[in-house]
Amino acid sequence: MANALMRPTNEDAAQKAASIRTQNDAFRTSFVGGRIMLTDGMNGLAEHDCRTVLKAVQVFDDFSPGNDPYGEHDFGAVTVNESVFFWKIDYYDRDLQNGSPDPADDAVTCRVLTIMRAEEY
Repeated sequence: MANALMRPTNEDAAQKAASIRTQNDAFRTSFVGGRIMLTDGMNGLAEHDCRTVLKAVQVFDDFSPGNDPYGEHDFGAVTVNESVFFWKIDYYDRDLQNGSPDPADDAVTCRVLTIMRAEEY
């Protein structure tokens, strides 16, 4: 019976996802509160094109069950100048050595936003 009391409920999971989603949106739209990683494909773009992709990631809001099954707003795809770019937020511990023990807790989480050309995936 004790195990039943320790299992997270659907409500707990929904609250945790909502917290992660809020933190992810704040980070992605401001680029503050984590680290940004650009792949070689991104770094090879002309400066203007790179800025356009970064802005497209910041304003992205086309979330759906297909690209956001857990409701955390941690992945998206944008098209700029007929090229597709992916972005993904991953959750690491503060030392960037392992996954975060709790992505909803900023005290133990470092968010890393990676932006890449789709063909680099």
